[in-house]
Amino acid sequence: MNTWRNASLVVTALTLVALTAACGQEKDPSSTTGQAVGNAAPAQQQAEGYGSDGGYGSGAGASEAPAEAGQLAVWDSKELGEVLTDGEGFTLYRFDKDTADPPASHCEGDCAKTWPVVSARNATAAAGTDASLIGKITRDDGTEQLTVGGWPVYRYAADTAPGDAKGQGVGGTWFAAAPDGKKAAPKADAPAGGGQADAAGLSVRKDPELGEIVVDKRGMTVYRFKKDSAWPMKSACTGDCLKKWPVVSPVAKNDVEGVTTKGFVTFNRPDGIDQQSLDCWPLYTFSGDAKPGDTNGQGVGGTWYAVTPEAKLAGVPK
Repeated sequence: MNTWRNASLVVTALTLVALTAACGQEKDPSSTTGQAVGNAAPAQQQAEGYGSDGGYGSGAGASEAPAEAGQLAVWDSKELGEVLTDGEGFTLYRFDKDTADPPASHCEGDCAKTWPVVSARNATAAAGTDASLIGKITRDDGTEQLTVGGWPVYRYAADTAPGDAKGQGVGGTWFAAAPDGKKAAPKADAPAGGGQADAAGLSVRKDPELGEIVVDKRGMTVYRFKKDSAWPMKSACTGDCLKKWPVVSPVAKNDVEGVTTKGFVTFNRPDGIDQQSLDCWPLYTFSGDAKPGDTNGQGVGGTWYAVTPEAKLAGVPK
């Protein structure tokens, strides 16, 4: 009995230490640089349709032998909808310059180094999907490439771990594949309101008055509420308040650019809504902002302020 109690105390102590490290300490402003990865920004997307770095995207070259498709699976992404993955859990992509009828690949040479083809060997349809959509084409080098719904599928060399989707939108021509081979997309009936802002990435906009502030993928200003707390993480905006100040939905850590990822955690609110935080501060948008660039929520009630890339209150003297 004592052994069990001691083990429980150790686990509890370790949990508190981990949470304190994430949300309870003063942060060093010099080490709050965000990751500049995820969906490619329009300025980075090249006309050729392959992405950056000479028109083919970025990342290491392909492995010598194409990865086998193996047992396919479906990843339910809040941002992308249902995404098809290979047997190792890596996101599979399709290329707009390819064709599905007839199935044909137009990614060769350097393109295929950045977008490694997926071998059709040992391919098994994901559970609950239409196995008749699985096919293959034979490339010029003899490789049998997997097709889904007629579309050849690829990995992205810059995806280094299962669940990465850094190739989404690269060049305006590369997109994560849905289980039917079409472009992955959120379901039409996915929640987009009711106190919760659209799932969105976070980036930085230069405001003429406030300087650099955080915006969501729609370009809408992101705010903090002074009555909230970061440790313990707590929101003082509930009920009708959320109609005026919708929460920012959880954002993938690899879908931010120029924004700190310290204290970048999901706040599981008591009302059941999941909310994104920066430096452990809950984030919101403002219903009074009608278009990107609006900052009508700035200073409201002396408690609502736009957020800097370091998660500080914009326009408030330090």
